[in-house]
Amino acid sequence: MKADILNILRSRDGVISGEAIREQLDISRVSVWKHIQKLQQAGYTIESTPKGYRLIDSPDIPYPWEFKEKEFLIHYFPEIESTMDTARDLARNGCAPFTVVVADRQKNGRGRMKRVWVSEAGGLYMTIVLRPQVPLSYGMRHMFAVSVVLCRVIREWTGVDARVKWPNDILVDGQKLCGMLSEMETEADMVYYLNVGIGVNVNNDPPTDEPNCCSLRQLTGRSWSRKDLLSRFMTALKDYLSHMDLGQVVSDWKTLSSTPGKPVRIVMPDQTVEGIAIDVDDTGGLIIELADGIRKTILFGDCFEQHEPATHHP
Repeated sequence: MKADILNILRSRDGVISGEAIREQLDISRVSVWKHIQKLQQAGYTIESTPKGYRLIDSPDIPYPWEFKEKEFLIHYFPEIESTMDTARDLARNGCAPFTVVVADRQKNGRGRMKRVWVSEAGGLYMTIVLRPQVPLSYGMRHMFAVSVVLCRVIREWTGVDARVKWPNDILVDGQKLCGMLSEMETEADMVYYLNVGIGVNVNNDPPTDEPNCCSLRQLTGRSWSRKDLLSRFMTALKDYLSHMDLGQVVSDWKTLSSTPGKPVRIVMPDQTVEGIAIDVDDTGGLIIELADGIRKTILFGDCFEQHEPATHHP
């Protein structure tokens, strides 16, 4: 009902009477008034006059009713411990693919390698549940697909030169705009669910102790709608995955990548290695060349690019 009332209010530049809303929705005037009150309490600026109602402004909050036919997929929280934790529970309980848990703030947001993800107001923090129905060995390609789609959406929508960094960050001029974290469970060697946690710095100011981070607002000098970003991303991801050629995903990722050719430091749970990023193989593993010329394929770890000119052995 909230979505229906908002659609009616947004279809008019001026005031629309409560009676007109009542007739269109076949509900009572009292019900109209109660829903208007709830929308006002949710942050919508709706002017009430003797002649009716007028929508003046809408909050940039990803309420489920703002997403039309995707409404049942959105689980919004003003504050949450972690979108990953909640999405895990939903996935284990059989939620639909493309279910999204999104929050304005996370109290215990986390990145890869158990690092803390600071979740200040103005960013887009979410976990999306995927059910790709592929063998475990193909799981990383779906992670690459998510980063490809989000990077393309950001580039096309905002005009910033966003690039993917192995394994799945998104950078602009070497500064981190977006981080991702994945978690999956399997059944009989098939992926049961793949959850992708995503944090995008949209209108927030990244903490000063993270000097290599940036936000869309900082990059462009204007604010961007988190609702629009989420909606565009969900639509584009579903379209990409429904037509995805598993053999093409890594190639698509490479066209957007900032990693190959750069000196890198890879931090893994048990060791740290340094070398030149050479390529990404068909499974998504990063091939690096060590100082002694030996090439090594890295399947998991945090990658830190060193932004000086890179050379490597032939």
